Amino acid sequence: MTQPVHVGIVGLGRWAKVLTRAARASDTIRIVSGYSRSQEKRDAFAAEFADTGFKSAPTMEALLADPSIKGVIITVPNEQHLPVAEQIARAGKHIYTEKPIAATLSDGLKIEALQQQYGVTVTVGHSARLLAGVRLMKEKIDSGELGRVGFIEANFSNERALELTPQTWRWYRDKAPGGPLSQLAVHMFDIVHLLGGDVSQVSSIASKLSPVGAEVDDQSMSLVKFGNGTVAYVGTCWTSPGIFSVRIFGSRGLMHYEVDFGTWDTPSNLHRSSTLYIQRGKDCYGKREELTIPASDMFRDELEQFAASCLSGNVPMLSAHNGNVAIAMMNAALKSIERNGALVAISEVLEQARRP
Repeated sequence: MTQPVHVGIVGLGRWAKVLTRAARASDTIRIVSGYSRSQEKRDAFAAEFADTGFKSAPTMEALLADPSIKGVIITVPNEQHLPVAEQIARAGKHIYTEKPIAATLSDGLKIEALQQQYGVTVTVGHSARLLAGVRLMKEKIDSGELGRVGFIEANFSNERALELTPQTWRWYRDKAPGGPLSQLAVHMFDIVHLLGGDVSQVSSIASKLSPVGAEVDDQSMSLVKFGNGTVAYVGTCWTSPGIFSVRIFGSRGLMHYEVDFGTWDTPSNLHRSSTLYIQRGKDCYGKREELTIPASDMFRDELEQFAASCLSGNVPMLSAHNGNVAIAMMNAALKSIERNGALVAISEVLEQARRP
């Protein structure tokens, strides 16, 4: 039996716990060490995951000096992704960074460049593209079963704006630009990029409806145009019960996928209460075909893809390029809001991010 790939983790907060629990269920990856600046967090994390053989590292340098560790997972705040990634790359370790790849597109492009500079790989945790229903949608598109795809809809909404206070970082425009646009739509931008292909332009409008008085917008609607002519809608609402849904309109059929958002943190249960169906022909809804969603775990799957990249030097799905396209789409949407909904080219925001 092949030994699991040993990796470390930096940042020992809530999401580090989600990923470490997911790694427990895997035979191919093991999170063996971790670092946080807080001694209290290090001790608590080591106690909770003692059954996995996890040991906390006293310093970042000690973590990176461990020759058994092939890669390191980053779960620190977004603005810290680049300096931490640079430190990991200089140590010759492969990088996994939680989504988004960075706080800014400029930082994201610099993280992507670390691959060439240091001969390491960068995996970005856009786990939603690994949802079983999304994968089946991609398979149906690639096989031609849906025909020519003309339109895609995606919506990721929840009630976050009703819970905001000035003590929460999402209250502030500079920390959560666009509100749900940067916090939720970025996931859907990645999914429609996966399903629709190369993105050429994005336009967006937004508004603020929550009564709490936060700086950020809490509603957004974005339109995406792809190089092949397909168009997409990406919506987010921060004042409504949670939903995560994707719909594809093809010349031969329509597919609808809806996730039970209440089980998001336990993805191995998502298939039990989610919906996936195909409609074909002119009878449409009356003859829809309910599809069986296989059991899966997007968090375990993304970690196993990271383990594979540590061994192969290849990142097929969760690549830094894909992570940066999602950020570029978000930036284009934010710029479009400033321009009263005008279309903004992805090439424009990429060119701006590459300037010194």
